[in-house]
Amino acid sequence: MASSNNSSGSRMAVPEAKDAMKRFKEEVASELGVPLKEGYNGDLTSKQAGSIGGEMVKKMIMRQEEQMK
Repeated sequence: MASSNNSSGSRMAVPEAKDAMKRFKEEVASELGVPLKEGYNGDLTSKQAGSIGGEMVKKMIMRQEEQMK
């Protein structure tokens, strides 16, 4: 079975959302005190990178739950 992912693994279903997700990630990193910078961030620890992604997911779930009320 062929994979539908592109080589970068970060293809978005709605390409226009890419900038909004980038801003959201930067906002969350700032709130958490994680030093996210433009471009390469491979020097972040797994804990730092994971905390950004985890917090983004929590916020997205909270927003969706609010919309469903």
